[in-house]
Amino acid sequence: MWADRAVGVAHPFRRRRIVVLSIVISGLAAGAVAAGALTGETAPPVVGSAVAPTLIARAEPSPTPTPPRAAPTGSPEPAVMPTFDRSARSLDDPASLWVVVDKTRPLNPFDYAPTDLVDVPVAHVWSPQLRREASDATVALFSAFEAETGLKLQSHSAYRSFAAQVMVYDADVAANGQAFADTSTARPGTSEHQTGLAIDISALPGICSLDACFGDTPQGQWLAGNAWRFGFLLRYPADKVAITGYGYEPWHFRYIGTELATEMHATGTATLEEFFGLPAAPGYH
Repeated sequence: MWADRAVGVAHPFRRRRIVVLSIVISGLAAGAVAAGALTGETAPPVVGSAVAPTLIARAEPSPTPTPPRAAPTGSPEPAVMPTFDRSARSLDDPASLWVVVDKTRPLNPFDYAPTDLVDVPVAHVWSPQLRREASDATVALFSAFEAETGLKLQSHSAYRSFAAQVMVYDADVAANGQAFADTSTARPGTSEHQTGLAIDISALPGICSLDACFGDTPQGQWLAGNAWRFGFLLRYPADKVAITGYGYEPWHFRYIGTELATEMHATGTATLEEFFGLPAAPGYH
């Protein structure tokens, strides 16, 4: 046995042991590599192994692409609000719903008479007539008033012809003098009643009929606040005498159509003269 060692001849048992160890080490290295592949870890190097260590990269998820941003298109254009067309109807034509009649703007012709007058089917003192559109609006106004308040209205005066206005004005002059009459009654040819678009309204039963105190009644207050809904304008307000030329008449309403009445209400404009930029009419020329 010693002779074998001296000459470096490997003992058979030792050779088998070396071979077995090599096989075991190779198996351990291979197992470590396999385990790294399963866990995503890098297998540690095996000392003395004949197998080189293998690096296994961890799989990373692909990044989600970011959608491109839209290029700015600039500020949006501001919305264009429609403006009220004040030239849509004539202010001079006596047949126009917007005709402006006052002490400086007489009707042309003086004896103008509407062609579409109809009887107004409402309660009344004197049988009323108005132009058809104004008549329909009056019926709607009276009906809404009764439904909303439980009270009643009546027509006191509506269309008056040129000839009828002559008699009314002359009677006022005879009773009170011309100076006073000109503050309360239009001269023939300058009366809104002659257009067939004006109506004097009173309570039913009568309370403060054709008197300034009508403005303090439930009927007068409702009319002042709601007549615009039906196309009517309280034509002679208390604080506009210097413009209209007439004293306060909370009973006198002029039909101008819902379009114009709504615009005047929205802008807080009380008189036709102010709304259309016309001269004040405190007196006759």
